[in-house]
Amino acid sequence: MRTIHIVSVMGASAIATGLLIGCGGYGGNGMSYNMGSPMPTVTITAPAQASAINFGQGVQLKWTSSNASSCTAMTSSSMGGAFTGAQATSGTATVAPTGSGSVTYTLSCSGAGGMASATTPMVTVNPSILSTLSPSGITTIGLTLDPIEHGGNPYGLTIAPTTAGLITAGDLIVCNFNDGATNTQGLGTTIVGLHPTAGATPYRIADSPLLQGCNSLTMLSDDSISAAAYSANQNPLIAPNGTVNTPFSADTFARPWGQAYASASGQSGSAALYISNADGSIDRITLSGDAQNTFTQIASGFCASGAPGGIYAPAGLTYDASNDTLYIVDTSSYSVVAFANVSSIGADGIVVQGQCGATSAPPTPVPTFSGASASSARAIANGGPLIAPLSAALLSDGDLIVANSDIGISAGQMPNLVVEVSPVLAGGFVGQPVQLDNSGTPGALFGIAATVDGAGNQLVYFNDDNTNSVMLLTK
Repeated sequence: MRTIHIVSVMGASAIATGLLIGCGGYGGNGMSYNMGSPMPTVTITAPAQASAINFGQGVQLKWTSSNASSCTAMTSSSMGGAFTGAQATSGTATVAPTGSGSVTYTLSCSGAGGMASATTPMVTVNPSILSTLSPSGITTIGLTLDPIEHGGNPYGLTIAPTTAGLITAGDLIVCNFNDGATNTQGLGTTIVGLHPTAGATPYRIADSPLLQGCNSLTMLSDDSISAAAYSANQNPLIAPNGTVNTPFSADTFARPWGQAYASASGQSGSAALYISNADGSIDRITLSGDAQNTFTQIASGFCASGAPGGIYAPAGLTYDASNDTLYIVDTSSYSVVAFANVSSIGADGIVVQGQCGATSAPPTPVPTFSGASASSARAIANGGPLIAPLSAALLSDGDLIVANSDIGISAGQMPNLVVEVSPVLAGGFVGQPVQLDNSGTPGALFGIAATVDGAGNQLVYFNDDNTNSVMLLTK
């Protein structure tokens, strides 16, 4: 790795100007140094070269120094973030720029022999991902109504990782929360697929009472579909050929309401499913292939209330394999919560202090945490543009796109918003929210999924419940 090693010795300039101060010493700018002491050095090893990030990401800084007793940092631009003032003589920092632009970071270290400085290469901060997408150019992929049973109100949405059985890699897999016969919320029993091209026709994958109230989906690496079935109080696993299996039937669920799959490469050990429940708990099922190894409740205490059509519970589970972090959309407190090192959280490791009785109705207070793994949990965003948020997806730069639900909307508030949330930016919110359905009728946004195309462009798919359709948001 190339390092930056820029040394400027103020003692030398002091001698050049004849500012000798005291016996055996010299100085300038009100400082004095010992001519017999070794000169400091400062080395910045990260970033090692010019780089570009998106607004919402952090800059990773790493530095060392020698013969220094104190260091001071500064940024070349006010948008550079909080790398200012006194710093350790060696260390690391994650700095979150507060806007777009270009910035360098400088560290100056002083010791008995003088002062030295090092400056990073230029870091370019590009606009946030959500701000580059075009809601005016949203594309309709296709209807989600089951072709036989005709159930609609699409909730769960995920993207097929491979080709197997009925499913082609990249297909959009959707489950319907309503049944076709009565259009009742929570009675839907169907899962359909659509090829990711405009005008796609839905094809049936499964229809089963075990799927009743299906509201969230995730897929294993072999295209098996894990489904949160709220009304059936089950978490069935659907094979790519459409067969509905119940490998987790011995587990005790409490109205499953959210799903995320973590491959073995992201976990410290086995692959796992994370499942949130409408009683405010979160479970982990470790896997060998499609078979269960262990079942563990890792968290409890999120506020939960309501019934189909107005449920407040932990939802929108999203897993980031790059840092073993599980993100939870806390609908009740209008928050996004992060569980870091989630694969290491043991049984009942996090107890959420939701203060669920503090208000007569949501939003409840932002949660705090206790338990053996309490230090792993933090709320990364709260309030603001979030109004009873329900679903989320991981963007290509590690930020989240979070969608509001159709409950909690007051007169004058804009419905059908998505918000970009950063795990590193103070306050969490990145840029401005975007409205994805301007019909004025709340309830458009439920399932949401993100990926990139072959050119690296961000694609965001979402279920529009107002039209029973899957839509595509892109540049």
